[in-house]
Amino acid sequence: MFLGLLPVPLVTWTIAASTVAAMFVKPRRIPESVWACLGAGLVLALHLITFAQALGAIAKGYDVYLFLAGMMTLAELARREGVFDWLAHIAMRAAGGSRTRLFALVYLVGTVVTAVLSNDATAVVLTPAVYAVVRKAKGDPLPYLFACAFIANAASFVLPISNPANLVVFGDKLPALIPWLQIFFLPACAAILATYLAVRGLFWRNLKGSIPRVSVTRPLSKAGKLTVLGVIGTGGTLLFCSAMGHPLGAPTCITAFASTLAVTFCDREAPWAVCQGVAWSVLPLVGGLFVIVEALDATGGLRLVRNALDRLTEWTPVAAHLATAFGFAAISNLINNLPVGLIGAGALHASPVSGRLTNAMLIGIDLGPNLSVTGSLATILWLIALRRENLRVSAWTFLKVGVIVMPVALLLAALVLCLTSQ
Repeated sequence: MFLGLLPVPLVTWTIAASTVAAMFVKPRRIPESVWACLGAGLVLALHLITFAQALGAIAKGYDVYLFLAGMMTLAELARREGVFDWLAHIAMRAAGGSRTRLFALVYLVGTVVTAVLSNDATAVVLTPAVYAVVRKAKGDPLPYLFACAFIANAASFVLPISNPANLVVFGDKLPALIPWLQIFFLPACAAILATYLAVRGLFWRNLKGSIPRVSVTRPLSKAGKLTVLGVIGTGGTLLFCSAMGHPLGAPTCITAFASTLAVTFCDREAPWAVCQGVAWSVLPLVGGLFVIVEALDATGGLRLVRNALDRLTEWTPVAAHLATAFGFAAISNLINNLPVGLIGAGALHASPVSGRLTNAMLIGIDLGPNLSVTGSLATILWLIALRRENLRVSAWTFLKVGVIVMPVALLLAALVLCLTSQ
């Protein structure tokens, strides 16, 4: 077998790269989760890690699984109870007939949803709502849908709860709310503004003209109102847990399921319908990636990352921050930012002298995936949401936009981080 001729660390990296490539290309339209699980199965079959190590790697992500399960459940509940259509009418009315204003509203709402309910919620919850808006406006949906995808990553380090990758990178050392804002708020603002200007500039022709005016907003049903209260309650719960430094997965899951049970009193079909509509395949996808990263660590495949971080500490602060941010951004697009978060966390724990680069690493991991469709879980969820609406955005189409949008935003965010941390 060809893999048997390679050094063990290179074998593991080959499997990791091949897995992500398959997720990127999707041969025969086989779902991303299948490829992630096949990659995990291959490292087990080649005895690169033991079964116990694989189970331990899967267990590491329990907080992320609970967080994702809760957010996806809440998103599907909102979709089913007509919250998306309600938001569509509100946005159309507030836009006042302007496509440019509608784009700005979509971006603003996406920023708030990402900050308070995570980038995955923006991908899953906001994308169908935005498509409903554009369908009513009878315009090109791409600028607005790209706004959802890019803001999901650009605003994903405003708060600790804004991205599951934040939980992975910091683990039980996740900063509380106030220290987090002191570090990341200004870099996040720079990333959000730069991304907005870049996306709007690229699609300025598509944003010309007017849209139909809406004078009356469609009312929400009682179940829809309960769902909105559930979303607000979940956001408040996550902010409180973040401020107190508590784990976020269990509270997210509990509040989402409680909201679903509350809606059951008005819509008795809700629990079963919601369970059918949630993209549960995301959970084994994440678990499979965690196993592959564990194999990289166990076979010495992460030694290169640790050595590189050690060398970066000898550079000037600006150069070290930029190299760290762009380096982890590049790796995130090759492997996916969740497992890269694990790689970075493991490398930093093994190399304490490079701990000062953690913040730059996080920005690269959170913002860098705006380059490719496999860079973050949020973008994969965004693609799944588009497929449910019978829309297709190719990897090449996304890359052509991302290669312009991401580097500028990442450069500004990293520079602001460096300047404000000195």
